[in-house]
Amino acid sequence: MTVKEFLNQGYRIDKRINSKLEQIRSLKEMATKATYTFNEIGGSNGTKNTQVMEGVIVQMLDLATEIDNDIAELIEIKKKVMIAVKAVQNPELQTLLELRYLCHKPWEQIADEMGYDLSWLHRLHKKALSNLNKTSH
Repeated sequence: MTVKEFLNQGYRIDKRINSKLEQIRSLKEMATKATYTFNEIGGSNGTKNTQVMEGVIVQMLDLATEIDNDIAELIEIKKKVMIAVKAVQNPELQTLLELRYLCHKPWEQIADEMGYDLSWLHRLHKKALSNLNKTSH
């Protein structure tokens, strides 16, 4: 695994968590619609609607369990990334790495916050990665 792959693990897990949260929101919306339909028709097909609701709830619970596991994995990865970043001696390079790989900020925002243009920021990033390569992960 390259240094960049190591650093980007958290970003991928964070995206996966957000995707699952979106799925839960969608399932909640579906459950609300099913409840509304059930109430509007006076419960004429209550068994079917109850089964649909149960299925939706089970899916939501499964996703919630997956999210909990992903969060635990994300915390462990962030700890490892933090340890690697702290091994870099230059505080400026540490800040750059933290903003990019722990806060997942876009390059433009990091450049703005640190007061650099993008080309200089990318040079600093290359230097930071080189420092991480030396300290190993």
